Amino acid sequence: MSSLYKPFSVSEGPCKDAILRRGCTPLQHPAALTRIPSASDSSTRTFTPIPNIYPGQRNLAAAAIGGRKITHPWKAILAGGIAGGIEICITFPTEYVKTQLQLDERANPPRYRGIGDCVKLTVQDHGLRGLYRGLSSLLYGSIPKSAVRFGTFEVLSNPMRDATGRLDNKGSLLCGLGAGIAEAVLVVCPMETVKVKFIHDQCSLRPRYRGFFHGVREIIRDQGVRGTYQGLTATLLKQGSNQAIRFYVMNLLRNWYKGDDPGRDMHPLVTALFGATAGAASVFGNTPLDVVKTRMQGLEAHRYKSTLDCAFQILKNEGPQAFYKGTVPRLGRVCLDVAIVFVLYEEVVKLLNNVWRTD
Repeated sequence: MSSLYKPFSVSEGPCKDAILRRGCTPLQHPAALTRIPSASDSSTRTFTPIPNIYPGQRNLAAAAIGGRKITHPWKAILAGGIAGGIEICITFPTEYVKTQLQLDERANPPRYRGIGDCVKLTVQDHGLRGLYRGLSSLLYGSIPKSAVRFGTFEVLSNPMRDATGRLDNKGSLLCGLGAGIAEAVLVVCPMETVKVKFIHDQCSLRPRYRGFFHGVREIIRDQGVRGTYQGLTATLLKQGSNQAIRFYVMNLLRNWYKGDDPGRDMHPLVTALFGATAGAASVFGNTPLDVVKTRMQGLEAHRYKSTLDCAFQILKNEGPQAFYKGTVPRLGRVCLDVAIVFVLYEEVVKLLNNVWRTD
């Protein structure tokens, strides 16, 4: 980090706040890096930043001085991918039940009477493995999804942090929105489309898809690549609002917890609690968008002319309560999901910092 600065003069004398003297280092006196010397400070030495460096690098140096180390984007990508892969293996059954309840339209009439009935009938018809139908599509997608999410968030947020590494709430909202849009376009929409079609296909009398790659091949053969991007508008709205809410709430709670000490460590249990709270906020904030997205990606998506038409038909035929179908299983899954991901992400980053220096 010291390579970012170059000394002018050196002097003897005891150390004082905001004054760098012989025997001291820039990291011990961050204020000396930016102080403008007065006439009485002629015996001190100051450090001037070298111009034309990477815009976020000066904040990176200052954050390290202040105690909160900014995460390098490549570390964020790797840590996010690992966290996402582990998380989805733990929580997928709740995602399966949520999707089944959202696809179960009242007009059909509905097949399931609730969460317990859905689990019971699925296990009865397909065994315990039935609760993991469609896992492959989410597993293949969750790793790059989390990688894109956290990598994008760090790329966007690093230049916006202050000298202590703190990100304000408005910045976290905007960076979370950007991360959600990026993951929606690059990963989530095709992944979710395949997952929903797999789960919906299981309800058919004669299921077509024999596995992940066979299902993808059949979807592309029948509908082209566009077939894997059904419900893109709804997915953009859902993922953008999802991550905007989650990162905003998580950052708000983190800043509140650390107060005036940005270097204060957060215990994994505290991170998990804050993550679960952020997840719950996103569920109550955008489940209607999730329901519309699920319908737009199902096997009956051809019935809807657009995202707005889908929302209108749900409201007309099933009432406003239909927009909150699957809220309970989604709440359980998302709270667990976000808590696990944030804890794993933070812990993997700590591990990477010990073996991979990027300063």
